[in-house]
Amino acid sequence: MFGKNPEFAKRALPILILGVVFMFFYSGLQNDHINVITPYLLKAGWTAGAINNPITVGGYICIPFYLFCGWIMARKGPVFFMVPTIIILGIATVGVGLSEYLGSYALYAVCLCIVRVLVVPFQMGGFMLCANWWIKYRGRALGIVTAGSPLFSICGIALLTRLTGGMGLQGSYVLLGGIIILIAILIFAFIKSKPEDRGLFADGSSTPTHDVDESEDISFKEVITQFKAWQLIISYGILQFVIVGMMAFMIVRYSFIFGEEGLGPVFMWLAIGAGLGIPMSYVLGIIDDKLGSMKASLILNLLYFVAVVPLAVMNPESPGALIGVWAFGVSCMTGGMPTMHPAVTSYVYGRKKYQAANKWIMTIQAIIMALAIPYMVHFVGVATADGPPDYTKMTPAYIGMIIMLVVSMVVMLTMFKIPDANLLDREYGQKKAAE
Repeated sequence: MFGKNPEFAKRALPILILGVVFMFFYSGLQNDHINVITPYLLKAGWTAGAINNPITVGGYICIPFYLFCGWIMARKGPVFFMVPTIIILGIATVGVGLSEYLGSYALYAVCLCIVRVLVVPFQMGGFMLCANWWIKYRGRALGIVTAGSPLFSICGIALLTRLTGGMGLQGSYVLLGGIIILIAILIFAFIKSKPEDRGLFADGSSTPTHDVDESEDISFKEVITQFKAWQLIISYGILQFVIVGMMAFMIVRYSFIFGEEGLGPVFMWLAIGAGLGIPMSYVLGIIDDKLGSMKASLILNLLYFVAVVPLAVMNPESPGALIGVWAFGVSCMTGGMPTMHPAVTSYVYGRKKYQAANKWIMTIQAIIMALAIPYMVHFVGVATADGPPDYTKMTPAYIGMIIMLVVSMVVMLTMFKIPDANLLDREYGQKKAAE
């Protein structure tokens, strides 16, 4: 991965290490921490709507923010934008904690909305750094950093639950905010936006790659009229919708089925299954490098069914092993999707056009993602409308997701004819050229 170049390894290694941290916090603060905040504040007398509305609003704000984020990163580089926005993210996280202490819902709503929006640079910046520093080994680099997402599933939710239970929302989120600000300082100190800023070349090569560093812009009209763009938007938009809906309400679903007293085994099987699934983000990265992004994307789509189907068929008599199967699928999903989304976008558009195209594609996909929370809230409302939660009334939400995944798979199959824009720089492409 470092091209036997010690200087490249020295400069690129911090990207891999901090990249895991980026995705850990992105996964946790995008939606997963709802599983911790909601029950905590419900016990404090807050309503579910009041708790979750700022996140819903933040999801809608993310629609234009993806565009702005991609635009400025393409012009100035990811580090230029990540450092100040992550500092603000840390301050807003502290604000969420202080809102309970101060008794201010306005502070809570504003800060939580900011948190939902400003986790985006963690994701987009991490993706762009990997796309800039690696081409031949891009899949493996992404496979390493995206392991941070399932790591949060394994230990993040449980740790945050314990911290909140012991320190309150105030103490736990103030601590969290301080860690995030420290991350911004480390980015400023150790990371550059592209290897050329260090006098290096992608993959540790001694010469420039075929896909040179100079970026090219793409207009909205150009993207919106390209069939390949819509194939990306629909297929991966569905995968992102499913992740948001699944992860934000997974503990809610299990509490409806097993009751709050039955969540202990759920966390245990989550740790076991997700632990087994973590390597899959790296495995998908290897498949991407060796077989191409389209085959790896299809495998990822199949793994999504492993996450969704168990929740659709789950009942109070279901064995714990079924939860483990679900957790394995969740880990493949949360680790694999952020590995493959930038990989397949770079596959279609190449390094020069990656971020220029990605800013438009992610903006449109953000609309799809923003609908996931209202979609799930509707079914939660139906399940709780007539008294104690009826888990069977929430099941159609997961059946709907299964149908969506069939659609995304069909769309992916139509993408196999799209040529790899980085073919000559990819491992499998070089093997084909040698043959």
